[in-house]
Amino acid sequence: MRMSVRQGIALCIVCALLSVGAAWAEVNLPNVFGDHMVLQQAQAIPVWGTADPGEKVTVRLGKRRAKTTADADGRWMVKLRKLKAGKTRTLTVSGENNKVKFDDVLLGEVWVCSGQSNMQWPVRATNNADAEIAAADYPKIRLFSVPRRTAAEPQDDCQGKWVLCSPETIPEFSAVGYYFGRSLHQKLDVPVGLINTSWGGTPAESWTSRPTLAADPELNVIIERWEKIIAEYPEAKKAYDAKMVEWKVKAAQAKAAGKKAPRQPRAPFGPDHPWRASSLYNGMIAPLVPYGIQGAIWYQGESNADRAFQYRKLFRSMIVDWRQSWDEGDFPFLFVQLANFTKVLPDPEPSTWAELREAQTMTLSLPNTGMAVIIDIGEADNIHPRNKQDVGKRLALNALANTYGKKVAYSGPMYKSMKVEDGAIRVEFDHTVGGLTAKGGEALRGFAIAGADRKFVWADAAIDGDTIVVSSDSVADPVAVRYAWAHNPVCNLYNGVGLPASPFRTDDWPGVTVNNK
Repeated sequence: MRMSVRQGIALCIVCALLSVGAAWAEVNLPNVFGDHMVLQQAQAIPVWGTADPGEKVTVRLGKRRAKTTADADGRWMVKLRKLKAGKTRTLTVSGENNKVKFDDVLLGEVWVCSGQSNMQWPVRATNNADAEIAAADYPKIRLFSVPRRTAAEPQDDCQGKWVLCSPETIPEFSAVGYYFGRSLHQKLDVPVGLINTSWGGTPAESWTSRPTLAADPELNVIIERWEKIIAEYPEAKKAYDAKMVEWKVKAAQAKAAGKKAPRQPRAPFGPDHPWRASSLYNGMIAPLVPYGIQGAIWYQGESNADRAFQYRKLFRSMIVDWRQSWDEGDFPFLFVQLANFTKVLPDPEPSTWAELREAQTMTLSLPNTGMAVIIDIGEADNIHPRNKQDVGKRLALNALANTYGKKVAYSGPMYKSMKVEDGAIRVEFDHTVGGLTAKGGEALRGFAIAGADRKFVWADAAIDGDTIVVSSDSVADPVAVRYAWAHNPVCNLYNGVGLPASPFRTDDWPGVTVNNK
């Protein structure tokens, strides 16, 4: 029977609707699942995705199998019983209309690598980059890079795929993440999965969920500030566009006259700006939850240094926020203290970066946290020091000691207590393994002392066992000591295994950022 044009159109519409329905009914998983992925060993393994509402879903990983039914919104999740690292496996997810299969799946140690530019900083821009890249043939280290993306609401998925670590794939990957993961792989002899989710120049509030910020009045002010920025953005953008028209004319005139162009107007912050509160949590953290992980490493703080006092609460809140999101308990969270940076000052001065380092150190009171001190490997004129190898190694020492139970020293000397005696102050330390030492055999440097007037001067310091005696002829009755308290301190206190002491102060006098919200 011959089909009319109208019947043909109707049939096409029906077929199109059926194909849309079939696509909706297909089982799908977020992109963090893929060929070559590493799943976290020795833990229940979350696997989740979408399907048709009410559709039955079966997940298989080796001999492990779990079944579930998609809910009314088409979402489903199972948790496979834990497995140990070993042979390569295949993960299959079967629905009623299709099957998804992922090959070359390994069980091992999975770590999230996050923060701002010093975490984003690629292997190709580090010390000995050519040799490091050529040697990066580790097929059991797997890499996943989350594309940089902001979002106003938590996202379910992100782009990206798992790749094997090789000289072809490693040049653009996070250097700190790679050197950390390489150390773990070499010491533990298990596969390692590294998920790089970082964005240069971003503050901690961007990486923290809105409910967590909103729940604390001292942090909710960040949300309020951004709501005002977004409300004013249309008018600010209109004014900026007008200024840009004028600037382009003046810039062209200056070029024609061989003169320097005027400074370009600064674009206003808008809804898509990566500094917007919670925007990177929504776009770059939420899509990973609840992928099974061992822990997270973090390198950030530069963008919050002018609000160091607020960072005391903000950073802690962010860590607790992530742990609540993953619902794996207090998973290991290891972070890098800010490196030394900018010019060396001749006298003891207040320092926002020193206060930020203090806020980071205070975060160690949270359970299962660790800190890599790098006050000795920064560069005065480079906020991105190229020695990322030692940063990764020092983070790995924390993990090896406290996550994996290896008997290795993982911290340099940490301030413990002080006592005033005979016109001097005796300072006691933890983590003095191998004894306190002044690097290079020189006199100790970096100590300052003050009396009740709160005026710090450089001090003499001498090692006495596991303590240091600090004094100055100009301070007869000392009450406080500071060490390495500067953006770029000249300091040389180490323990016997070559790890540097963390900057500290014994006083709690108000700093330059104490009222900065």
